[in-house]
Amino acid sequence: MALEERDPHTGYLTTGHEWNGIKELNTPVPRAVYFFLIVTVLFSLGYWVLMPAWPLGATYTKGLLGVDQRTTVQEAIERAALERGAWIKSIETESFKDIQANPRLMTIVRQTGRTLFGDNCAVCHGTDAKGGPGFPNLTTGSWMWGGDPQAIAETIRVGINSAHPKSRVSQMMPFGRDKMLQPAEVDNVVDYVRTLSDPAAAKDLKPANLAAGKTVFDASCASCHGKDGKGNLEVGGPDLTDQSWIYGGDAQSIVASVWNGRQGHMPAWEGRLTAAERKILALYVVSLRDGKP
Repeated sequence: MALEERDPHTGYLTTGHEWNGIKELNTPVPRAVYFFLIVTVLFSLGYWVLMPAWPLGATYTKGLLGVDQRTTVQEAIERAALERGAWIKSIETESFKDIQANPRLMTIVRQTGRTLFGDNCAVCHGTDAKGGPGFPNLTTGSWMWGGDPQAIAETIRVGINSAHPKSRVSQMMPFGRDKMLQPAEVDNVVDYVRTLSDPAAAKDLKPANLAAGKTVFDASCASCHGKDGKGNLEVGGPDLTDQSWIYGGDAQSIVASVWNGRQGHMPAWEGRLTAAERKILALYVVSLRDGKP
């Protein structure tokens, strides 16, 4: 192959290399490549001068701008704390009703409350707050101690059957195990209680047994659950007329409750959560009940 051969189509010289009849052209590097290489080098030099760049043993070059990521993060945290402090103060000072009427604050309540609930409450009540056997469903309107935000916040503060000196105290006695009721009386009162939440169940039960069960209920249960079975917020007696059952509303579960008794437990959160956090949780739980997670 002749040296200094020029390609007739492009006018560029060839390199003298040929593969299967294909000749390699000695084309110049595009000027744009040189331009971007120069810009990259200049940027690197400028970055090394202006920003922290080179390690120097126990220290490093600080750069003319004095940029420090720790300082940047600390400033961001301080700004967030200032912003948080503003709405925390509003939540601390405003009434539950005023907060619920404030869309901006309720957006914060739902966002912050979701995290607080997940960290502190979901282990018992579930991530969806619908509870499970032995743990109340918080998305319903059935509450042992009251379902308004003030009552919920107080329950969160002192707990139920907790070590707090002002704890809410609630216990169902083991009527069967301690022989306060005879087995037949337990069966009758269970039948009667089932009809309170499911009147249709009465058609399969003997009227005489239901009448006997009501007598037992009036004598032994009404003081906590009320004459009508709708519960008593003063003593934490559950409403037996709805479909919300902590331990189950089928015959077998009710028998177990009457026979062996029940005593739930909720820890007091006063020592772990601030007053504002408890207030946020109470409002968040109410928003779940209203269908606004």
